[in-house]
Amino acid sequence: MWQSSPPGSIYDYIRVASFSIGPGGLVEQWSRRAEELFGLPPSDVVGKDPIEALMPPELRVRGHHRLSEILDGKEWTGLVPFRMPGREGGGTRHGARAHGIAEIYVMPSVTPDGEQAALCLVVDVSAVRRIETDLAASQAIFGQSPFGFLLFGTDFTVQRANKRFATVFGGAVEDHRGRTVHDYLTRNEADRMTAALERVLETGEAVTDMQIVGTAPGETERRHWSVNLYRVHSGSGRAIGVAGLATDVTRRHVAAREAADARRNLALLNEAGARIGNSLDLETTARELLDVAVPGFCDLASVDLYQGLLAGDEAPPGRADGSAELRRVAFASAVSEGPLSAPACVADGDDPGPTEVGAVHRYPFNSPCASALRTARVQAVPGADGSLVHTTLAVPMVAHDTVVGLAQFSRTKGSEPFGERDLALATELAARAAVCIDNARLYRREHERALILQRSLLPPGDPEAAGLDIACRYLPGNTATEVGGDWFDVIELPGHRTALVVGDVMGRGLRAAVAMGELRTAVRTLALLDLEPAEVLSALDEIARGLGSPSGAQHASRAAHKAREADLSEVYLATCVYAVYDPVTRRCTFANAGHLPPVLVEPGEEALLLDVPPGMPLGVGGEPFEEVEVEVPEGALLALYTDGLVESRDHPLEEGLLAFRAALAGPAHPLEDVCDHVLNTLDTRHGEDDIALLMARVQGMPAESVGDWRLPREPRSVGRARELARAQLVTWGLEDLVDTTELLVSELVTNALRYGEGEIRLRLLLDRTLVCEVWDAGLVQPRRRRARDTDEGGRGLQLVGLLSAAWGSRRTPRGKTVWFELALPTGEAEKEKKGELSFDQLLSLF
Repeated sequence: MWQSSPPGSIYDYIRVASFSIGPGGLVEQWSRRAEELFGLPPSDVVGKDPIEALMPPELRVRGHHRLSEILDGKEWTGLVPFRMPGREGGGTRHGARAHGIAEIYVMPSVTPDGEQAALCLVVDVSAVRRIETDLAASQAIFGQSPFGFLLFGTDFTVQRANKRFATVFGGAVEDHRGRTVHDYLTRNEADRMTAALERVLETGEAVTDMQIVGTAPGETERRHWSVNLYRVHSGSGRAIGVAGLATDVTRRHVAAREAADARRNLALLNEAGARIGNSLDLETTARELLDVAVPGFCDLASVDLYQGLLAGDEAPPGRADGSAELRRVAFASAVSEGPLSAPACVADGDDPGPTEVGAVHRYPFNSPCASALRTARVQAVPGADGSLVHTTLAVPMVAHDTVVGLAQFSRTKGSEPFGERDLALATELAARAAVCIDNARLYRREHERALILQRSLLPPGDPEAAGLDIACRYLPGNTATEVGGDWFDVIELPGHRTALVVGDVMGRGLRAAVAMGELRTAVRTLALLDLEPAEVLSALDEIARGLGSPSGAQHASRAAHKAREADLSEVYLATCVYAVYDPVTRRCTFANAGHLPPVLVEPGEEALLLDVPPGMPLGVGGEPFEEVEVEVPEGALLALYTDGLVESRDHPLEEGLLAFRAALAGPAHPLEDVCDHVLNTLDTRHGEDDIALLMARVQGMPAESVGDWRLPREPRSVGRARELARAQLVTWGLEDLVDTTELLVSELVTNALRYGEGEIRLRLLLDRTLVCEVWDAGLVQPRRRRARDTDEGGRGLQLVGLLSAAWGSRRTPRGKTVWFELALPTGEAEKEKKGELSFDQLLSLF
């Protein structure tokens, strides 16, 4: 029995029609599809010449010829333009076009009477072209889609998959045909997906943004997919399957999870800020930490503190070997049935058992907890087999770079594992508690902090300087605090020069020491600018006046304002003497700001007070400072001091100065012995005021350690400067520095020719380092700039900066001096290292 074509067959789309031609060349039969295709009813065609009825006039001659051949029994296939009568004037009821192209297949036939006839099959070419275009477009959309696409049949097997889906799940596109969702998902997810497919196929209701979790082949991280399902129909409306569009939304899920974690962490930190540190009691602070952490962050937690810290020692063991004694001070648990203490952090093979609150214990050296204490880094400890805990974070409690104890945060099986954000949060919680715990220790160490402050503000015990033998002493006026406002300093300046500074801040104790530290720092900063002594004191005076200005007084009463202003004026009023010594010329330039005059002792002569203008104390302002230059002979002794050495309530200042000068007289002795002799002779241990004593014996730079030349202002002076530098270094036995020195001398002399003025002076100084100076009369200071790749010059000072240990420039009375310094060779390995470094740096410039 014949069956009709199923709905949605190919014939619904390509528009195939048929008609027959009788022996006389007239249309005998006209199908309904032909009527639809040509827009002509049977009454307009049957019994008529098909050429006349269908073809345009200009093609009819050829059409009659072809028809005669067909009636002679020949088959024919071809494209034939045709017209549709009745459409030119206003169209048809079908709304089709008036002209078209048909592909016709003509098959000759024979009637029962033996006469020739023909059967014609017609296909609308335009319909075929539309189908081809639509098919190509659907193939492109399907194959090039960045989303995974599947077509499930009515049996829920994969009928088709696109390239994106195959890329994610592996294999070729054809490999996925016939598979089911159980081949891609876990059982629970696959069952859920199958139920959704059944529902969509049965009801036709689409499913949007269905969340599915799966793991692609070869991957361990789970992926999240957003799946959209909709029922697919044929052209006749018959359901032929379910289409699925899957989008990878793993990043969105990760971002959402991270945002939720961030909100949770922020809430925990806010709670920690409000609850931790309300007491200075160590155990209470530890319990406050656990109240915040359990159960909001973890399931179990404990806190151990160093036993020495609890016993009142001045400093906890800190980052020792991690095995010092600790005491368990707090424990918390959110587990109803679990351990009564935090799991032990032990070494491999050890099992000391649980640690109770209050117990003193040690962690083995090779245990993770000892490592955390030793390195101050968080350690993640996996739970033992059969343990309720699956992960523990051993977090060192660090405050002010000091480890005071250990916090352990544990999560039990079934809880989410710790992530990177959890490590950061655990560290922050432990750090907040550690700071509060450490506050008590900081209070107890106030006196020791004061000592550290005072010692850090003074130069090393054995300062060194070119051409000077130096010794110094400092005695605080208050032996209880050992801090005060007196200071001294020895500052190296370019050209092997040295700045000697002694100052005295009015007042005593810690406040005077703080003021002294600020002024001393300012002096060192100004000295590094290589200013003249008087300029240093002028700038320091401005700084001292700024330090003494009261702040916030507008909110206080008038009486409090005056008291505060007077108090600060006293603290920041200071005296200071600043001297710069040049070992080449053995000249020393002094500037004084209300300080006692320096004492000079020449060999075989009595001690003299140098006639240095006293000036006004720092912080007063309004008066300029003067300079005095003194030539100091070889072997002379220079002493700078504060008034605590020579002034006392038991005798006037003049008497103290006389005794000081007498103590310095006599044959030359080592400076350390001279310092001790002065302090013992003057009986300075009265505790009335701070004492600072700085003594320097002049040992001028030997003439053979100085190379000094003057060069005319002409281009050939560059080569001459290189020759002089090379010859001098060879004389000194510094052949290893010749190449670098020649290069840098050439750069500085070239700059002096280009940008300087007047005669050029080249000077080499050999002491603990090699110093090269180039002098000229120009006032413009050199400025290092970054040369572009296309620039031919501008790299000279970059070379100087890279190849020298230090470089700079300073003003002189008649211009400026540009200098650089090179370290002396210390060994073959060091020379090789420096050579490689300089060469690499040199290459980077070109």
